[in-house]
Amino acid sequence: MPCILAGLILLTSVPAWAGDANPPTQGVYYGISLENDLFGNQDRHYTSGLRISTLRAEERLPAFFRRNLKRIPFFLEHGKKRLGLQLGQSIFTPDEITQENPPEDERPYAGWLYTTIEVSSDTGTRLDQIQITLGVVGPLSLAEQSQKSVHDLFNGVEPKGWDTQLKNEPGLILSYQRKWKAKPELLKLAGLGVDFSPHLGGSLGNIHTNLAAGGVFRIGADLPQDYGPPLISPSMAGTDFFVPTQSFGWYLFAGVEGRAVVRNIFLDGNTFRSSHSVDKNWLVGELMGGVVITVKHYRLAYTHVLRTKEFSGQDGNDSYGAVTVTARF
Repeated sequence: MPCILAGLILLTSVPAWAGDANPPTQGVYYGISLENDLFGNQDRHYTSGLRISTLRAEERLPAFFRRNLKRIPFFLEHGKKRLGLQLGQSIFTPDEITQENPPEDERPYAGWLYTTIEVSSDTGTRLDQIQITLGVVGPLSLAEQSQKSVHDLFNGVEPKGWDTQLKNEPGLILSYQRKWKAKPELLKLAGLGVDFSPHLGGSLGNIHTNLAAGGVFRIGADLPQDYGPPLISPSMAGTDFFVPTQSFGWYLFAGVEGRAVVRNIFLDGNTFRSSHSVDKNWLVGELMGGVVITVKHYRLAYTHVLRTKEFSGQDGNDSYGAVTVTARF
């Protein structure tokens, strides 16, 4: 995996169009997303997620990749193709983190360290996204060290149950999602742009296997060419790319997603080894809303997510917030 990651970083950092007489018009995007349950005044369950990403347009890729992007199934030929790389870490804990042996009816400690390759095709009214994610669950995810370091810095509460976390296990997820939307200029409300983006998708793998459906409603002074800000899987995938029409813009958004969950390793436990687990709920829903501000080549987004109970005996729904900063060059 380190060799694959190093090669992809090199690929996305070298301008393939260098020396061309006509440089490309599409940009290269770099983003960072931070999700944390402290935004919901909690410290439990899905407690933290961090993701860094880069996204490069088709015309900024070597010719070999440009040719093969056109052969991917489900992609429309006239769609703009993009290739992205993501590196992230997610942390999960039980409700009470001061106990060395968490109760059996509480979700297990778990960490997920991963890298994702994303290929997408965008026609302006339809977005297709295919992702391949490779990673590791367990002590090798370094989630224990990450959470303890943050707690040492900010609140001094030591999570004591990491010795019970899921065991090391390599992970693979194959994901596909399709979104639709009307062109922003076709819909107006009180002089503001309006659109709605329904989506369908699913994931297959030993980490997540699910089917999902939902949609996002947006209203704002300048709706850039995007499909809403991205969230960390398994929540709906937005887009790292955005193409505003003004130097300053904003929009509000609200969305909903429902998932039929076949497998969630962070609830079901390790695939081939004995580990702590709980009885998951097969249906999970999310409500989300937030605000996006674009200033020239930069986008700042805040999303708040309310998630229904994920396992039997869970004490209440979960809530967390997500902050994403993206730059376009």
